Formats: sequence, structure tokens, C-alpha cells
Amino acid sequence: MEFNTWLIYLGVISAVIFTPGPSAILCMSHGLKFGKAKSLATAVGGAVAASILMTISIVGLGALLAASETAFLVVKLLGASYLIYLGVSAWKSSYSQSEHHSDELELNKVNLSNESISSLFRKGFLVGISNPKDILFFTALLPSFIDSETSQLAQYLALTGTWFVVDVSGMFIYASLGCKIGSWFEKASNLKIFERTTGSFFILMGGALIASTTEK
Repeated sequence: MEFNTWLIYLGVISAVIFTPGPSAILCMSHGLKFGKAKSLATAVGGAVAASILMTISIVGLGALLAASETAFLVVKLLGASYLIYLGVSAWKSSYSQSEHHSDELELNKVNLSNESISSLFRKGFLVGISNPKDILFFTALLPSFIDSETSQLAQYLALTGTWFVVDVSGMFIYASLGCKIGSWFEKASNLKIFERTTGSFFILMGGALIASTTEK
């Protein structure tokens, strides 16, 4: 892959990655709740999921999945269900927060800090893997940057490696943003607004994914 081609690829994926989506919102939420350091696990989980989807696309399974309406439908429904689950969980959390005294809110923040790295990684991975449309995106995007006359393995490593680094960096920035605005959430009412907004976003994304299964 020529350096100029790589620069174009870097610009394209940076625009895609830094556009707010489910993974960005999740990382921002985790940055608020668990801090920047632990939220790095969420970012890595999402990037690993994207790398898997990219690999599937590169080896040709993306075209196979796109051709199988039933398989594509099942994966979409599973992904949509998980997004809706996250949304409902956020709404339930907002109700819980509204019932607590400020001292109890502080205790809850301490308990949240005990969330394991593996749990945060898993949540980031599941959100990242939950949208099979990414397979179609990668299938459509990658051929424009692959030179059939040079080493396929080297190009695969360059493409996936670049995506991984930019993805983790971008999501870590969102987590840092969530951490920076943490003082705004010291009021229970503001935290409740954030939880419900985040929850509504995930529910809408899940609903949109389900609705898209009926498109002809």
C-alpha cells in the first residue's frame, strides 16, 4: 500500500470513527462512571470487535453473510436486542439514582469503581460487534485501498492495525470527555438526565436496527 493511499484511508476512517455512535456514547458513559484508565478496556473491546468484523469482510464472509438474508436478520436482531437492553438498564439506573440521598450517590460511585476490566471490555466488545452493517461497510470500503499486486497479509495488517489504533484513540477521547464533565453529574438530577438520554439513544438505535430488517 502506497503512503498516499494510507493517508486517504486514515482520513476516511478517522471521520467515521470520530462520528458519535453507540460505542462513543458507551465510552463516554464509562468514562463518567469508572474513570479514563478503566474505560480504556471499553475502547479496546470495541476496537477488537471492529477488527473481527473487518477480518470477516476481508476473507469474504461479509459477502456470504450479505447474501444470506436469514443469517443477516438473526445477527441484526441479536445486536438490536443488546442495544435495547443497554438502554433499558440505563433507564432503570436513572430511577435508582433518583431515589438515593447524595451520600448514597457517593457510595454508589465507589461501588461502580469496582467494575472489573473484563466486564468493561465485554460491554465494549458487545456493542461493537452488535451492528452487522459494519461488515457491509468494511466490504464496501476496503477494496478501494487494497492493491491486488502486493502482499495481501501486509495490507491486511496495515488496514486493521490503523483502524485499531484510531478506534481506541477516538473512543478513549470520548471516555476522557465523560470523565472531564463528571463534576456536572454531582447533582443527582443531572446524572438522571444523562442516564435517560444515554438509555434513550441505545433504545432508538436498537429500534432503528430492528426497523431496518423490514426494509426491502
